[in-house]
Amino acid sequence: MLSLVTGASSGIGLQYATQLARDYHSDLLLVSNQKEELEQVAKDLAATYNVTTIARYADLSLPDAAETLYEWCKKEGLEVEVLINNAGVFFFNKYCETSLKRIELMLQLHVMTVAKLTRLFGEDMCARRRGYILNMSSMSAWMAMPGIQTYNASKAFIYNFSKSLWYEFKPYNVHITVMAPGAVDTGLFGLAPNLRKLAVALTVSIPPEKLVKRALKKLFKGKKADTPGFLNWLFTPLLKHTPDWVLFFAQKKLAPFMH
Repeated sequence: MLSLVTGASSGIGLQYATQLARDYHSDLLLVSNQKEELEQVAKDLAATYNVTTIARYADLSLPDAAETLYEWCKKEGLEVEVLINNAGVFFFNKYCETSLKRIELMLQLHVMTVAKLTRLFGEDMCARRRGYILNMSSMSAWMAMPGIQTYNASKAFIYNFSKSLWYEFKPYNVHITVMAPGAVDTGLFGLAPNLRKLAVALTVSIPPEKLVKRALKKLFKGKKADTPGFLNWLFTPLLKHTPDWVLFFAQKKLAPFMH
């Protein structure tokens, strides 16, 4: 089994690569725009888990990145059975103060590249009547939140896109799963250690290794979608009906952090 993991050099992508090698004995095609880190990860995983690893440096935010990667795989005779669309970016800005280049980068990476990779590798999987695709969305897909307007919109695309394809791909024995976690327990949000521990205890936040373990289990069981954490699951419907005054209050509190 060969698994293609995007954004594999660090963070959640590294967890996907590690657990696929360790727990599923999968060979790996690792893709990232961090060349040195990627090559080291590939070397380490191959040595530790006795799997074949291939490091492929690529900037997946480029318009033709998906086609280029797919054609390279075809040329090399690589048959991808598992596709993990994990690569992504996050920034927190007022929209009119965000450069067009950054907006384009996020939309290209989260929308076009995910859609194209799913289309290209998905067709081959359907023809073989075998395959798995996992796409990373977010609870923010249901939120109208100042500062992350482009991020949450792109994650909403991934969520609905993936759930729709679940029905299309299922008759071909190709399974597509979309994960929509809330906060992931990293230093991204700048929370104090005690608050991070509390968020994890309440299942509002989830450690990366636990998120990935759950995601892979859902994927290989053929589940359509998942939002980890009972409280996250419980409050998801409420996010669609958040009162305007709450959003304006949040905007006021978050304004100093937008840049």
